[in-house]
Amino acid sequence: MTTISRLFLTAAVLLGIGPLHAADTHSNGAKERAYWVQSLTKIADPVLTNLANNTLRKNMPIVARTKNRSPFAHLESFGRLVCGIAPWLELGPDNTPEGRLRKKYIDLTVKAITNAVDPESPDFMIFDKPSQPLVDTAFLIQGILRAPKQLLANLDEKTRNNLIEAMKKTRRITPGQSNWLLFASMVEAGLQELTGTCDSKRLMDGVVKFRDKWYYGDSTYGDGVKVHNDYYNSFVIQPMLTDILRIMEKHNMEGADFLPTQYKRLARYAAIQERQISPEGTYPVVGRSITYRFGAFHALAQAALLNKLPSGVTPQQVRCALTAVMKRQMEAPNTFDKNGWLNIGFCGSQINMAEYYINTGSQYLCSAVFLPLGLAPEASFWKAPCKDWTNKQAWSGGDVGADHADN
Repeated sequence: MTTISRLFLTAAVLLGIGPLHAADTHSNGAKERAYWVQSLTKIADPVLTNLANNTLRKNMPIVARTKNRSPFAHLESFGRLVCGIAPWLELGPDNTPEGRLRKKYIDLTVKAITNAVDPESPDFMIFDKPSQPLVDTAFLIQGILRAPKQLLANLDEKTRNNLIEAMKKTRRITPGQSNWLLFASMVEAGLQELTGTCDSKRLMDGVVKFRDKWYYGDSTYGDGVKVHNDYYNSFVIQPMLTDILRIMEKHNMEGADFLPTQYKRLARYAAIQERQISPEGTYPVVGRSITYRFGAFHALAQAALLNKLPSGVTPQQVRCALTAVMKRQMEAPNTFDKNGWLNIGFCGSQINMAEYYINTGSQYLCSAVFLPLGLAPEASFWKAPCKDWTNKQAWSGGDVGADHADN
C-alpha cells in the first residue's frame, strides 16, 4: 500500500465511512459528503504535503505532451488545487472528525502558500515569465479569496507581502483577448482586497469585454469574439467573472452593479450544466481541456456554493448528480499513479486526450467541483434526501417540464 493510499484510508476511518462505489446511487447526504472529503483529500495530499515540506519540485512528476510549460507545472497544481479546496477550509477547524481533518489541511495550505511565494524556498514559484503564471496566480488568488478567514488571515506579514509581490509580477504578462483577460482581472481584484488599490484598467478590461462585447445569450459567453463548444464558460469565465464582481461590490467599485445580471447568467448556466449529466453520471466529452475531468462543473459547483441555483434545480439533486460524476472518474483505473499523483486523462490515463499545454499540474483544476464542501453539513445541499437529477428523472419517465433559453 502506498503512502497516499494509507492517507486515503486514514481519512475514511476518521470520517467513519467505508468505500463508496458507482453502484451506491442512493446513499445519504452525510455518506456522500464523506466521500467528497475523501476524494478531495486524496487529490490534495501529494501537492500540499510536498509543498508544505519544500519537496514539490523534488517529488512531483512532470508528464506532458510538450516540455515548454513544464517549469510552471508546480504553480498550476497548487493554484488550481487551492481554488477548489478553499471553501471547505473556510469552514474552519472544529472537534468533529471532519473538522480535525480540515485543521490539518488548513495548516498544510498556509505553509504551502508561505513556501510558494518565499524567494528563499526551494519551491519558490515562477510568477513573471510569459505566460502561464498569470493563469495559475489567478486561480491561487481566487482560492485564497474564497477562504479569507482560514487562509488570508493566517498568513504572516512576510508571506502576505511576498504574495502581493508575486501578484504584481504577473503584470509583466499581457493577456490574450480571451478568457485570459479574466486572469488579469482576478489578480487585480485580489490586489484590491489585499492592498486597497489596483490597476483599475487591467481589472476592468476583462469585465467590460465579457459584459459588453462577448455575451451571446442563454448564459453563454464567447471565449473572445468566438463561441467555443467546450467547458471554458465553467472552467474560467462564469466563476471568475462572478468572483471578480463580488470583490468589486465589496469595495464599492464602479461596474459592480453588473453582479445581479451575472448571478442570473450563472444560475441559467448551472441549469444547463445540471442537464448535461446523464442518468449514468456521464457528460459530453467535448472541447478543449477535457482532461480537467469534473472540473468541468466549476460553474455548477459555484452556483451551489453561493446558493444561486435556479428554480427547479434543488441542491440535493446537484449533490447526487455531481457525486455520480465524481465516482465515474475517481474510480476509473489509473486515475492516479502509484504515488497518488493525478494522471493525465478524462476517465483514467489518456494522455492523447491532452492538448499541448496540458501537464501533470494542469489536472488539479478538477478540484473546482468540490466547492459545495464549503456549505456546512447542515445545509440542504447535504442534509436533504437524495433526489434524481433532471436527466435521470426524464429518462425514467418523469415530467421535468419544458426548458427555455434565458436571453
